[in-house]
Amino acid sequence: MSEAHQIHQTQKAANSSQMRSVDVAIIGGGIAGKACALGMAQLGLQTVEIAPDLGQAVPSPQGPQWGQRIYAFSPSTQKLLAHLQVWDALDHHRLQVVRDMRIYGDRGEKNDHLHLSAFEAGTKQLAWIGESNLIEHTLDQASRFQNKLERIADVVEKIGFESDKTILHLKNGSIIQAQLVIAADGANSPTRSELGINASEESYSQSAVVANWICTYPHLETAFQWFLPGGDIVAMLPLPNKQVSMVWSTSPEHAAELLQLNQSEWLERFSSIANGAITKQLGELTLNSTPAAFPLRKIRADRFIGPENNPKVALIGDAAHVMHPLAGQGLNLGLRDVAVLLNIYGKRESFRSLSDLTLLRRYERQRQGDTSALLWVTDKLKKLFSGTSDAEKQIRNWGLGLVNKSHFVKQRLIERALGEIHFD
Repeated sequence: MSEAHQIHQTQKAANSSQMRSVDVAIIGGGIAGKACALGMAQLGLQTVEIAPDLGQAVPSPQGPQWGQRIYAFSPSTQKLLAHLQVWDALDHHRLQVVRDMRIYGDRGEKNDHLHLSAFEAGTKQLAWIGESNLIEHTLDQASRFQNKLERIADVVEKIGFESDKTILHLKNGSIIQAQLVIAADGANSPTRSELGINASEESYSQSAVVANWICTYPHLETAFQWFLPGGDIVAMLPLPNKQVSMVWSTSPEHAAELLQLNQSEWLERFSSIANGAITKQLGELTLNSTPAAFPLRKIRADRFIGPENNPKVALIGDAAHVMHPLAGQGLNLGLRDVAVLLNIYGKRESFRSLSDLTLLRRYERQRQGDTSALLWVTDKLKKLFSGTSDAEKQIRNWGLGLVNKSHFVKQRLIERALGEIHFD
């Protein structure tokens, strides 16, 4: 997309035959964009969602293999999906409840361990583990029956602004004017760039290697995470039917090596790391997917609304923030963006337009605190466990044991991870 520019009345008149108006336009076709589009339409707002892949149906996951894109869904995400009336429509046979989480330090000592329990926290579960396709397919099905929602498989090439609306020029030549635009177009968001919103970005010089495994021992509805000497992090997330999803954060060079391992080489690797704790906990592991890798980085937009002089666009999801997967909160953070937007516009005063600056600032103000806190904590934890000095090793391992002894601290950690949202 080119630099944002002002649309003049003469231009508008020339293109009037191609132009149509909607209340809300969502740019982006991921989970956050689809959830936001459905929610806005459910509020009775004429909504259009625009993304190049919206014409491709996301198939319902089937069979004994689970998809590569696995997410942890927090109770806040469950609450949002229930609000959108899609949670009960999910195939719950493909969702795995997580009731415990065990985190281990890199010394292999018994006390270097943090145990988070749903029972201790007084909640039914800490999270659910499920496939991206499961959520997307169900959102797609719900969207088909929402007459206030139109989906367009196209690309926004140019954005312009008038005093009370935003003008979107699509690649197919059509023009859409919207009172409110929501950018959900990913970490490399063209919309964010066009609005002139800077984003701080930091590479972790790591890649996440993901793969699914069948284990011989039951996972006991527990998510495991091992911090390894040298800065690697291995997470094993429970899946239905004695399966686990691995997320191994490591250097790009080591990631490339891991992708080439065969079954027996993987077993040898598991037996040699974390003092063999992975195989002791889960038994023999059988590869049940093709391993894949993706780079890890941190991104935070300087502003969540734009353009600066006359905001009419809100950023959500990866367009606003990207974080390390060690806390499993990336998608949940993006869906909390959606929940806050829906709450604000659901309670919108009748005299305010959809692009009213007060509404947009309410959104930005509410989301910046939650986002900054979670990004900061995740970033510091990652860097602490990547440190190689004796002092850093002692602090991080001692800290795990200390937190494990404090019910109050663990309760606060769980509350932060659960995420609190309210729908009135």
